[in-house]
Amino acid sequence: MGLWTKEQLWAFIKENKLVTAQDALNALKNFFAKTFQEMLEAETDTHLGYEKHEAKAKVMFNSSNGKARKRL
Repeated sequence: MGLWTKEQLWAFIKENKLVTAQDALNALKNFFAKTFQEMLEAETDTHLGYEKHEAKAKVMFNSSNGKARKRL
C-alpha cells in the first residue's frame, strides 16, 4: 500500500467534510479503527478455519459468533 495521490487525499477531505485538524484526526481515527477491526476479524477467521456465522461453525464446539461466553 503506497501513499495517497493528491486527488485521493482531496476526495477524502471532501467526503469527510474536513475543516479543522481535529476533524482530520477524528476521520483518520475512525478509518484506522475500522481497518484494524477488519484485520483482527480476518485473523480470527484464519485461526479458527472458518468465517463468523459460517454454517460449518454450527457443528463445531468453538464457534465464532461474537456472543457466546468463553471459559479461560
